[in-house]
Amino acid sequence: MRHTNVAILGLGSMGTAILAGMIKNGTKGSDVRATTKTVKSAERLAKEFGITAYATEHEPRANCLAVEGANIVLVAVKPGYVIEVALVISVAAGVEIKTMEQVLPSSVAVIRAMPNTPALVGLGLTGISAGSRVSDEELALAVSLFEAVGKTLVIPEEQIDALSTISGSGPAYVFYFIEEFIKTAVSHGFSQEDAYLLVSQTFLGASELLVQSQGDPAELRRKVTSPNGTTMKAVSVLEEGNLNDLFFKATSAALARAKEIAQEQRK
Repeated sequence: MRHTNVAILGLGSMGTAILAGMIKNGTKGSDVRATTKTVKSAERLAKEFGITAYATEHEPRANCLAVEGANIVLVAVKPGYVIEVALVISVAAGVEIKTMEQVLPSSVAVIRAMPNTPALVGLGLTGISAGSRVSDEELALAVSLFEAVGKTLVIPEEQIDALSTISGSGPAYVFYFIEEFIKTAVSHGFSQEDAYLLVSQTFLGASELLVQSQGDPAELRRKVTSPNGTTMKAVSVLEEGNLNDLFFKATSAALARAKEIAQEQRK
């Protein structure tokens, strides 16, 4: 992947994960300028990745310095500057493309992206939506950038909030399920360490089996579920809990909140 003159505004966990993926896939550190909050963080990231990093607590014009001369800007913080660049990619939750386009010159294309935390280990899923000014080449650039940290899905912006309730919030649902499953294992007599191994490896193995087989999860479940066996008894109890309805209610609540946040950003 080739990128020149890339600016990243905000090197938190997500911005840093994307930066690491870019470097891993061939971007030169010397082609990247970025901003982070503290001097200590800026020095550490500059040393680790060979980039130019500015600390906002020390340099009031940090963001301006980072974007000067850049042709791609990844906004990992809320937009606050009108900047003369060719392409702005925003991962700021709740900030709509039209909001970005209103404060940027008409020559600047805007892409909105919604990555998730597994990007930190190169297994992320990023939803990508293109603004009205984005060319096919610019969209391809954005896709290649986020493919450095996982898979991508190009969707209309009206689906971004719904995507955030599935893949964006999804890791939290999985972690919550794992958390409760570990507690259950402990209640059955396993140590905390053994319970962690049992549950984490089961989730990892089942997920990898699903991906490698490209199979239907319902069919894979049936293969584990012998008629009138132990798994069937357990699944029948889970079905009584109406998980489908519970997940729908949970994601609907998340979607409603996402729309509230977007409304707040418009004010």
